[in-house]
Amino acid sequence: MAISQAMCTSFKVELLSGGHNFNTANVARTVNTQDSFKIALYTSSASLGAATTAYTASGETSGTGYSATGQALTISAVPQADGTTAILNFSTETWTTASITARGALIYNDTMSDTAVAVLDFGGDKTSTAGDFSVVFPTFDATNAIIRIA
Repeated sequence: MAISQAMCTSFKVELLSGGHNFNTANVARTVNTQDSFKIALYTSSASLGAATTAYTASGETSGTGYSATGQALTISAVPQADGTTAILNFSTETWTTASITARGALIYNDTMSDTAVAVLDFGGDKTSTAGDFSVVFPTFDATNAIIRIA
């Protein structure tokens, strides 16, 4: 089993079908309600990658300070252009007073039946012991933003 960092293929198709709303000012929809996104943490026993289509409990982290299905994400800035690249980012997500180990994470759309957005590979096990476990998202620009469409 492995975790491979990727923007999920199903997410790309759903974007072209108007399936995800990252912005309350989405002019393409008659009801402008921003979708709810979550992040779940996974151990090295998980199998996640570009083919992942939805949240799964298989291989999900457990431990003090962590609840199944993860936590809600906050969009730090609405989608915008940086040059010719559309970008989106999330605020840092922290599990406080947590004793957990995670190898990666899944960002998913809680509003759309838990459909997968992106898989994050931490490059190795990350552990917190009765402390904060944080996922810090990269710089919000065309080269680094967590979600980029060039």
